[in-house]
Amino acid sequence: MSFKLPDLPYAYDALAPYMSRETLEYHHDKHHKAYVDTGNKLLEGSGLEGKSLEEVVKGAYGKNQGLFNNAGQHYNHLHFWQWMKPNGGGDKLPGKLQAAIDKDLGGLAKVKEDFSQAGMTQFGSGWAWIAVKDGKLAIMKTPNGENPLVHGATPILGCDVWEHSYYIDYRNRRADYLKAFLDHLVNWEHVEAMFAAATK
Repeated sequence: MSFKLPDLPYAYDALAPYMSRETLEYHHDKHHKAYVDTGNKLLEGSGLEGKSLEEVVKGAYGKNQGLFNNAGQHYNHLHFWQWMKPNGGGDKLPGKLQAAIDKDLGGLAKVKEDFSQAGMTQFGSGWAWIAVKDGKLAIMKTPNGENPLVHGATPILGCDVWEHSYYIDYRNRRADYLKAFLDHLVNWEHVEAMFAAATK
């Protein structure tokens, strides 16, 4: 199975003003494309050809750093584009997801606070996550291209806090970017779908 760059599920300017056309063009067309192209080269002869993307990510972790970095970032970005939508965010969540957030994480207001904190305290490049681990929701953070898959968890929401994901629009104001992501961009329906898949 070779990696393939997906089209964005919306127009390049659809997430403005919270994420600009310029950011999406650079982030999708340059950064994500590079992970795909490099990942495909490193996949050849790795012994992981023909495996699913999730299997490649887990199989390369700790064994083939170059492949892991690119496959991990490809996985992360495939979902990152889906985790956003025009007029997203807000406080209206699908019922089952809301119930799990209330039960496991203390409600949406606390989730926003803890998720933002995870993103803010990830030193350097990385990601903030909501993941399902041992049947319960957890807030996590990972460095670089790592994701919850390699820590025994399944991500259901992730926010890219590499500088290329926000620097054009927010300069060094990572907190403002995380707030905009949660308040205006998150596609809670996609989060709900991934939650349902992770808990069935």
